[in-house]
Amino acid sequence: MLVGKAIMKTTDDLVEDVIDEVLSKSARMKRSRLLKVKSFQIARKRKLAMKKKASPEKLKVRALKKARELITKKILKNRKKSDLSLSSREQLEKRLSKKKAVIKRIAKKILPKVRSAETQRIAKLGQKG
Repeated sequence: MLVGKAIMKTTDDLVEDVIDEVLSKSARMKRSRLLKVKSFQIARKRKLAMKKKASPEKLKVRALKKARELITKKILKNRKKSDLSLSSREQLEKRLSKKKAVIKRIAKKILPKVRSAETQRIAKLGQKG
């Protein structure tokens, strides 16, 4: 049986796996049920994590997400990802998977901006508390 940090670690893995993966309908339903059960743990962990400075690895993941968002916006032009059909989203994910090298390059360029945003966020936390 998993306890404490082990549960949080597996929950982290579940949430972070969503980034680069196209799921089938049954897999999405299964993930949905699992995340509904874990939602309170995830929310609590997020609340605790927001009080701490993010690690360099977390900052790299954030930069990668931002880079993916930029590429997605460029591909979709003025459409929203949420408005796309399931098959369109799968096609989008396939196109994004072909652009991993470009995404990494962009992420490397925007990493300093992500770092400075994190520093500002932490500074604001210090002022409130």
